[in-house]
Amino acid sequence: MSKFVPYQNESDVLHVGGLTVENRLDRITISGDIDLTADQAGLADARALQRLLADVVAKLEAQSLPARLPPAATTIVANPFD
Repeated sequence: MSKFVPYQNESDVLHVGGLTVENRLDRITISGDIDLTADQAGLADARALQRLLADVVAKLEAQSLPARLPPAATTIVANPFD
C-alpha cells in the first residue's frame, strides 16, 4: 500500500474508521464519521488520524499559502438530454 501524501494527486483515498479522506492538489476532503473508542481499535484509528493531520500540517507549513483559495472555475455545458 502506498503512503498517502497530502496534496500530491487527485486520486488517493484513505479510510480511517468510518472516515473517507480524499486527496486533491489543492485540498484534502474528509467525510464520514468515526468513533474513537476506548480500546485498541480506537487507539489505532486515533493514531492514524494523528499521523494524517501531522502530514497535512507539515505540508501546509512548508509552502507559501494564500489567505484563501479562489473559487473553483465553473463551466456550463449544453444539456445532452434536450
